[in-house]
Amino acid sequence: MTIMFRALVVTKDDDGKTRAAVERIAEDRLPQGDVTVAVEYSALNYKDGLCIGPGGGLVRSYPHVPGIDFAGRVEASDDPRYAAGDKVVLTGWRVGEAHWGGYAEKARVKGDWLVPLPEGLTTRQAMAVGTAGFTAMLAVMALEDHGLTPDAPQPVLVTGASGGVGSVAVAILANLGYRVAAVTGRPENSDYLTGLGATQIVPRADLAETVKRPLESEAWAGCIDAVGGAMLARVLGQIAYGGSVAAVGLAGGAQLPATVIPFLLRGVNLLGIDSVMQARDARLRAWARIAHDLPMKKLEAMVRPAMLEDLPRLGADILQGRVTGRVLVDVAAAGADR
Repeated sequence: MTIMFRALVVTKDDDGKTRAAVERIAEDRLPQGDVTVAVEYSALNYKDGLCIGPGGGLVRSYPHVPGIDFAGRVEASDDPRYAAGDKVVLTGWRVGEAHWGGYAEKARVKGDWLVPLPEGLTTRQAMAVGTAGFTAMLAVMALEDHGLTPDAPQPVLVTGASGGVGSVAVAILANLGYRVAAVTGRPENSDYLTGLGATQIVPRADLAETVKRPLESEAWAGCIDAVGGAMLARVLGQIAYGGSVAAVGLAGGAQLPATVIPFLLRGVNLLGIDSVMQARDARLRAWARIAHDLPMKKLEAMVRPAMLEDLPRLGADILQGRVTGRVLVDVAAAGADR
């Protein structure tokens, strides 16, 4: 008997237009891999919006199932590290871009791409964290590895603080004892950000333009930056001596209109954070830290629940900056309802 499951499938017409819709597809259409997972939860990330939206963004071939992360239970495994019933998490490895992803009730992937669900987390919580929260934790770890401590005289700046990475970063940093300054262009999100632990709200307009002076007052002990562009250039000139900026995104553009002066005269470090190809040891370390350092009550405050059918609309919203916090996709419940 052919086993069918539900998935959000993106197709491309002959005229190049893409379309995303929930379909029932056969299990034998799953791509090659060592481990088959019954997906319980996924999440919505900026890359997902690109893959769902017009033109397909990062998709290599069609038809395609997006979803760059997921959590669930192993159904079958040829990898000795995993057995049926094991709870697992996947982020990165071009899953959801070049390889079918988590917007489906089933996924088949390489065992090397999975990590065990951290002790103390449910699959729901793991995907409330998702790629965005995993990236935020990597950024916090990188700043700490370069000397950042909670007793720094200046606060830590988080740009794009209302988004997924920023929200989790604010909550983790605050829980670790850091003073956190949260940058947002939406004043209506101030209460949301202070609820996560931000002690200072910085209007986006205050940092939106570059200045002629390559150095300003030392305002921030460090920064997690999801914006890039002119804002990152401005922030670099405001970092305290020996401080670091962890760059995680480019919502404000890929160009960096900066000088080398902050690096040469203040010893500032610019740290690139990649969550896609991280080694297994780094992934295990980051997930263990998430389970320990991210307050689950604050995580729940970020969550916006969704089902597969909601994703075409929400994918457009995240590309337009209209999504606050974390969109949690309840894949299993969506299937059970139909």
